Amino acid sequence: MKIKQLDVKGFRSLKDISWQPGDLNVVIGQNGTGKSNLLRMLELISASAQGQLSKYIESAGGINAILWDGVASSISFCLKVKAGKSPIDWQENYEVDITDSFIDMPQVERELWLSNRKKFNSKEPYSATVIDRSSKQTLFNGEQVSPTDTVSSQETLLSLINSLSFEAKRPGESYAASRFRERLAGITVYHDLDVGQNSRIRQSAVPSFEHKIERDGQNLVPVLHTLYTGDREFKRNVDSAMHAAFGGDYEEIVFPPAADRRIQFRVRWKSLKREQSAADLSDGTLRFLLLLTALITPEPPMVIAIDEPETGLHPAMLPIIAEFAVEAAARTQIVFTTHSPQFLDAFTGAKPTTTVAKWENGETTLHTLEGEDLAYWLEDYSLGFLFKSGQLEAMT
Repeated sequence: MKIKQLDVKGFRSLKDISWQPGDLNVVIGQNGTGKSNLLRMLELISASAQGQLSKYIESAGGINAILWDGVASSISFCLKVKAGKSPIDWQENYEVDITDSFIDMPQVERELWLSNRKKFNSKEPYSATVIDRSSKQTLFNGEQVSPTDTVSSQETLLSLINSLSFEAKRPGESYAASRFRERLAGITVYHDLDVGQNSRIRQSAVPSFEHKIERDGQNLVPVLHTLYTGDREFKRNVDSAMHAAFGGDYEEIVFPPAADRRIQFRVRWKSLKREQSAADLSDGTLRFLLLLTALITPEPPMVIAIDEPETGLHPAMLPIIAEFAVEAAARTQIVFTTHSPQFLDAFTGAKPTTTVAKWENGETTLHTLEGEDLAYWLEDYSLGFLFKSGQLEAMT
């Protein structure tokens, strides 16, 4: 499942935007143009599906702090998603309007989920209103949910879909609804990754069966331990990337035991007798491993968004990240925001969907570059050169 179109109104600098991402995306633009706000919108969508909408908005300073210019009356988004590489042609439209409840807390005023997909255990397509909150009722395929269900006005009905009363009535179709919720909830945005000396990422960890890097990146050790020791393809990819970045001196990653049933994360170098612990690795090496693990994970979330992946990395590492991003885009949707011409130049064998963010009349505008003009310039110049020269922004 991938995003086909995202329409947003009233959120931070996104007064009224429409974005059509591809499988692999880079969002560029000067500082202060609102690139990061696009990623924050993806975070809000994920939080709304997790049942964490009110908590997310509270952590942002309350709903008034994230309304456009403090004067927008509501935040709304319309998410159109499509099947990935499935032969089934289907689309889901999910719309939410969030207003102020007069105590600076969110109020889900309207929620609508329209499904156009194959009917469960049938080859016939159908269209249905799965959720309709506009009339103060919950519909599932036209059937009203029991009025005894307790529904918070500060959270979306989608986040509560597993607990609503139709769960036992239509188990096949409620599974599809639950799966849709899980996919939206899994959207993952990585920014402000802490790799400092006191970060949890540098410490020993209790081994646990984990496959996905959390949003703050701090569970890198258990994820690496699970995948590196249990998935040969993952290990091969990590070793290949580390060899490309550090040459023949890199040998392997090891996880010796530590006290209290914990494990350590260490890198073995051929030139050193003793492995180098996570506490001693450079910030750039840890960030490199973090990004690699997020992109290589065999079961990626619906969307992986990374804010400024070039931060703290040597330019020689950027083509490696770009290469694995291209491979990951065949399995999930990838979004990067970047200021780096070197990172844009790293996409030598692929042409990512390039979106330019601009600040115009007090709001963010998004312009996706495509068509003959872009193709003409790319015949002789790289994306990085066009970005550095200002030519990309001139095309919008």
